[in-house]
Amino acid sequence: MSYVEKLVCRWCGKEYKFEDGPLTCATEGCLGRLEVHYDYEKIGGKLTRQVVESRRERGFIRYIELMPLESDAPIVTLYEGGTPLIHAKKLGEKIGLRNLYLKDESRNPTGSFKDRPISVGANRGLQLGYKVTVTASSGNAAASLAAHSARMGMACVAFVPEHVSPGKAAQLQQYGARVIRVSGLEKGEDPTVKMMKITYEKYQWYPCPSFGPFNPYQSEGTKTMAYETAEQLGWRVPDWVFLQVGGGGLLLGNWKGYLELERLGFTDKLPRIVAVQSTGCMPVVRAYKEKMHPHRIKPWERPDTVASGIEDPYPWDGDSVLEALEKSNGTAVEVTDEEIIETCKALAKTEGIFTTPTGGAGLAGIVKLFREGYIDRDEVVFTAITETGLKEPEIFYKEVGMPPLIEPRMEMLEDIISKGNFFTNKM
Repeated sequence: MSYVEKLVCRWCGKEYKFEDGPLTCATEGCLGRLEVHYDYEKIGGKLTRQVVESRRERGFIRYIELMPLESDAPIVTLYEGGTPLIHAKKLGEKIGLRNLYLKDESRNPTGSFKDRPISVGANRGLQLGYKVTVTASSGNAAASLAAHSARMGMACVAFVPEHVSPGKAAQLQQYGARVIRVSGLEKGEDPTVKMMKITYEKYQWYPCPSFGPFNPYQSEGTKTMAYETAEQLGWRVPDWVFLQVGGGGLLLGNWKGYLELERLGFTDKLPRIVAVQSTGCMPVVRAYKEKMHPHRIKPWERPDTVASGIEDPYPWDGDSVLEALEKSNGTAVEVTDEEIIETCKALAKTEGIFTTPTGGAGLAGIVKLFREGYIDRDEVVFTAITETGLKEPEIFYKEVGMPPLIEPRMEMLEDIISKGNFFTNKM
C-alpha cells in the first residue's frame, strides 16, 4: 500500500503513475525533477502527532505514510535516522545565541545524513526489481548507497571525483562497491554525473544519487530530518534553518518536510530557510543575489573549497532551493574556508562534535549572519552537522599536526607544562 497519488515533472508538468516506477521525465530535453504527490487527506485521517509519538521505529519507517514506498513490501534499513537534536548551549553562548540547535547527523550508520535519502531511494529500487545501483558522489552518498546495496543484495557502481578523500574511498570500497574516480571537475561540470547518466542509460542500472532529476524517490528520505526536528522541539518549528548546499538535496528535502508538517496540521508555521555555500563554489548564492531564473542557474566555473561535500559546480536541485528561499523569506550566504574551519574547531571544543568542513558549513553561515545582525539572539536557530569528521581527518591534521612525544619521565612532562600549553587543576 502507498499513499502516493502521482509523480509530476516540476518543469514541464507531465504526470506519471507511481506503480510504473518512473525515474526521470520522458519529455525530450526536459531536466525537471519528478515530484512525488501524496493524498494528504487520507494521510491526515490516519497519521497524527499521537500516532507518530507512539511508534517505536526510527527513521523513515516512523513516517511511512509520507514515503514513496509500498509499505506492505519488504523494507530493508541500516537503522538510519533518529539522530539527536542538541541544544548547543556552550557554543551558542560563544556565538551570542540562546537557542542554537544542532542535528548531529554524524550518528547515522555510514556517518552522514546521506543515509536518509539513500535508504528510501535504495528501497524503492529494490521494490522495482533492480539488481545494480549507480551513483555520482563526492563520497558520502556513494558510501551510503554501497552500504544499503550490500544489505539489500544489489551490486553498486560509484563514480567519485578524482581527489576523493582516502577515508571516503576506503569506506565505500569496504562495502563492496565498484569505485571509479573521474577527472575534469575544474571544467564547470560534474564529470561524475556525466558518467552516471551515460551508464544508467546504456546498462539500465538504477540511478540513486542524493540530488537532481535522476531519482524522484531518494529526496523524500531527507524530509525525515524536518519531521524529527519538529517532534524533538515539541512540535515547534525553528525560526531559522541554515543548511549547506551542494547539489541542493538537503535543503530541498527539509523544506518539503516543513511544508508537509504545516499542511497536516502538525505545526503552525514555516521556518526561514538559509542556503550556505563556500566562497570557492557558490552557484546558488550567486544565482540568488543576481536574481537568476531558477532554470538558468550558471555552473560555478572553477570549484575550489575545503568543503568537498558541497563542491558541486551545478546545483541540480537549485531551482527548488531558490523557491524555498523566496517562499520562506529566507536568504543565501557565502562563507570562506577559513570561517568554516574556525567554526568546526569551536564546535569540537565546546560541544564535543567532530565534523568536516562540509558538515560545519551551515553553522559557519549562522555565525556570519548573526554577526551581521540578521538573527535575534533569542530566536530558535537550527542547522545540521551533516557528517563525521572521521570522513576527512587529514584536513584537520594539517592544522594541528602530531602531538608532542616524550619518554616516560616526569621532568619531560613538566617541561611541556611549563611552556603553558597543558591543563592543570589551576585552569
